[in-house]
Amino acid sequence: MRDQAMSTNFGGKKAEVNGRDDLNRPLLEPRDSVSISIPEPVDKLDRKRTVMFRIGNIKCASCVTSIESVLGGLKGVESVSVSPIQGQAAIEYVPKLINTKKIKETIEDAGFPVTEFPEQEIAVCRLRIKGMACTSCSESLERALQLLDGVKKAVVGLALEEAKVHFDRNVTDPDRIIEAIEDAGFGADLINSGNEVNKVHLKLEGVSSGEEMNTIQSYLESAIGVNHIEMDLEENKFAVTYDPDLTGPRSLIEGIQKVGHGSYKASLYIPPRQREAEQQHEISMYRDQFLSSCLFSVPVFIFSMVLPMLPPFGNWLEYKIYNMFTVGLLLRWILCTPVQFIVGRRFYTGSYHALRRKSANMDVLVAMGTNAAYFYSVYIAIKALSSDTFEGQDFFETSAMLISFILLGKYLEVVAKGKTSDALAKLMDLAPDTARLLTLDDDGNVVSEVEISTQLIQRNDIIKIIPGEKVPVDGIVTDGQSYVNESMITGEARPIAKKPGDKVIGGTMNENGCLLIKATHVGSETALSQIVQLVEAAQLARAPVQKIADQISRFFVPAVVLCALITYLGWLIPGVIGFYPKHWIPKGMDKFELALQFGISVLVVACPCALGLATPTAVMVATGKGASLGVLIKGGNALEKAHKVTAIVFDKTGTLTIGKPEVVSVMLFSSMSMEDFCDMAIAAEANSEHPIAKAFLEHARKLHQKIESNNQPNNQHLKEARDFEVHPGTGVSGKVGDKMVLVGNKRLMQTYNVTVGPEIEDYISENEQLARTCVLVAIDGKVVGAFAVTDPVKPEAKQVILYLRSMGISSIMVTGDNWATATAIAKEVGIEKVIAETDPVGKADRIKELQMKGLTVAMVGDGINDSPALVAADVGMAIGAGTDVAIEAADIVLIKSNLQDVVTAIDLSRKTISRIWLNYVWALGYNILGVPVAAGILYPFTGIRLPPWLAGACMAASSLSVVCSSLLLQFYRKPLVVQDTKGQSHYSIST
Repeated sequence: MRDQAMSTNFGGKKAEVNGRDDLNRPLLEPRDSVSISIPEPVDKLDRKRTVMFRIGNIKCASCVTSIESVLGGLKGVESVSVSPIQGQAAIEYVPKLINTKKIKETIEDAGFPVTEFPEQEIAVCRLRIKGMACTSCSESLERALQLLDGVKKAVVGLALEEAKVHFDRNVTDPDRIIEAIEDAGFGADLINSGNEVNKVHLKLEGVSSGEEMNTIQSYLESAIGVNHIEMDLEENKFAVTYDPDLTGPRSLIEGIQKVGHGSYKASLYIPPRQREAEQQHEISMYRDQFLSSCLFSVPVFIFSMVLPMLPPFGNWLEYKIYNMFTVGLLLRWILCTPVQFIVGRRFYTGSYHALRRKSANMDVLVAMGTNAAYFYSVYIAIKALSSDTFEGQDFFETSAMLISFILLGKYLEVVAKGKTSDALAKLMDLAPDTARLLTLDDDGNVVSEVEISTQLIQRNDIIKIIPGEKVPVDGIVTDGQSYVNESMITGEARPIAKKPGDKVIGGTMNENGCLLIKATHVGSETALSQIVQLVEAAQLARAPVQKIADQISRFFVPAVVLCALITYLGWLIPGVIGFYPKHWIPKGMDKFELALQFGISVLVVACPCALGLATPTAVMVATGKGASLGVLIKGGNALEKAHKVTAIVFDKTGTLTIGKPEVVSVMLFSSMSMEDFCDMAIAAEANSEHPIAKAFLEHARKLHQKIESNNQPNNQHLKEARDFEVHPGTGVSGKVGDKMVLVGNKRLMQTYNVTVGPEIEDYISENEQLARTCVLVAIDGKVVGAFAVTDPVKPEAKQVILYLRSMGISSIMVTGDNWATATAIAKEVGIEKVIAETDPVGKADRIKELQMKGLTVAMVGDGINDSPALVAADVGMAIGAGTDVAIEAADIVLIKSNLQDVVTAIDLSRKTISRIWLNYVWALGYNILGVPVAAGILYPFTGIRLPPWLAGACMAASSLSVVCSSLLLQFYRKPLVVQDTKGQSHYSIST
């Protein structure tokens, strides 16, 4: 039970727990909200800001003068105001010219300690990164970003090709971050800066001059609720970020039209999805590059491998133009050069930037291998031109075909990588494009019905949804009854009955009735948008198991180069001294050429890309698949921890039980009338949010109405409790009139020295044996009555506990309820270990005790009182998309209130980690086997040799195999499905 006035602090914001309507809160609070602020214009650093400092040792007016003079001499400080009485200074400054750190240091250098330094204003931006090839690229980019002044944290996702940067906006801005990325040799596009939770794009018509655009901009900047505006003067487009509590897209459009007195027309503009567009562009780019290379490399292959074996053509190709320089050599040189330097330019560019960063990646290996083949072939050509007796074998076909096969592999890889985010794309497509907006008169009658874009829906709009249509936004049913299919959001197969007062989720399907809903969450605040944001953040987060690839990548390329050099020398030196027989050397080659081919094959067969993709691609597929099943996993770290879980701690109310308690018995232990008893209890419990309190309030009010209907109506207003106080785990207290009222369990009575007599003890004991919770009501130190509450156990609870036991996971129940009730519930579901009569802090302590025994503990809970335990556990699971605080504290969010998803979350994590290790086996095993074969270890015994072009094809295939391995997670099925039909249960075991 919690106090209405009580507030909590999460995500860097103070939010009233029950001081406002729950509907005004997002269903899913963003995990990184601690570092997200209202988006500011990009040119924020050009504007003035004011900072407050608390300064010590200010004793007189001369101290004030000293501070003002030293600060006034700083470039960028506009004004200084010092209060000697309060010991504070307010400094106005230009962030572009000076930062708060420099101001603080200047004050301290003058001999005045700054005792309170304001926290840095941390902003967040997301960027699309181009040009990353392997994990060494993402690592070097992270290092480059973290070295940038003002950047506090940077996370780069290789598979997602995005970066998330936390920065001090007093020091830097997104433009400077993009410059740093480009200096590191990568491309970057800004996805968003700050928390653009509600942003609308508008296109203007009827605007003919810059002055008119400025007029519209001035209006928008002054409009209530508008936070930020981005202008595109060439296209006459605006991007407006707004507060949905104060305004909305339709209000902005109407306002623009009023400014132009009808001459301006503003319409909604939906920009193309950047990620999909860039994925298609990347696929097209690699496809075009591959086809371009084939245009040259296929003829090279024919001229060097096919035609020489056909007598007429072979003789023609061997025709000598000058000395030993033949027609075939000239054609191969001409055709190979565009592939090497035009099509293959990307490898040179990537190598240059990698070496500039003092790192090495796949581009370095490819560039070294192809250059060795190409320039050796050029040497052969020049030698043939200058000598009439020289005979040598060129490798032009090796260079051209190597680049072609690598481009083919990259093309297939980006196609496969695009499929890893299919689940996320499907989620984003769930919301319908249009909706039916109703206008009602004061009596609730429909005045008009118009079809509008879903993006134009504003909070409190009334939307009509006919059978077969999707729900456009989150809202509350105001009229009508129907069944809604929520499987696409929650994974619940059965349609859910909806009636007035029930909540609906955007993206779900209305089955058979017509519904009118009132929009409560719009734009990026809808549950669907929050799920997408959470999954995107999860896909960017790096799993700890990724460290294996990161560590290997640091020495991988240098080690491969060393292996190639050793291979080259290992074949060349024995060949020179005649250590191996001459018949080992293929016809048309010499010792040097054979050694060179082995060395090049080693360079290009080794693939660091496969290692870098092993973890992020699996995490992307798993988090997307989990979201489609109603299990939101907050990144690779949560996935990895969940697969290690050996014990699960369950909260009782709302987790193991349905969470909707019902009062089944009310007993008076004094001469007080039932009406007065209800009045007192209602007044005391009115401010509580606890499920038991709500159940009693509902029952007491019905009882109160029944009593009044039988007697004369009592028009006296119900009293309210003063000095209301919540006692976590025991109950509430407050003064009703001049009487002290306690409502809670026996421990609360003991705390206040209230005597619990034998009659009351018998009542408690009798109900606890029936798994009921007894709540006592005491007035002025005497128990006057009690009520018994029961909360039915969820039908799937017993099967879930049994299945967890088969997975080797022990189940424990922790509750603030009494021992007798807790034991009865535990026995019913099959839990052997019970911890009862525990407050929220005590729950966290019990979890720590379990961890000290070597157990990896998961906590499953649904309320604010569970948040300390969710944080303390190795893995916190918020079930039923509980409260915002529980979701913020949890590592895994289970959308439904179904315990089967606990099994799904752990099983999915185990399958994903197994898949990651299998990917590592593919990647490492491939390199461990491929490098020796390329080095010619089998050649002396079997004659098997891996030509460089074939080695390049194998390298490309390794990355593709890892991505395809991760894609197999899309076929994951829930391991346990319990269908409650007349007590019958059905198990579905996935393989």
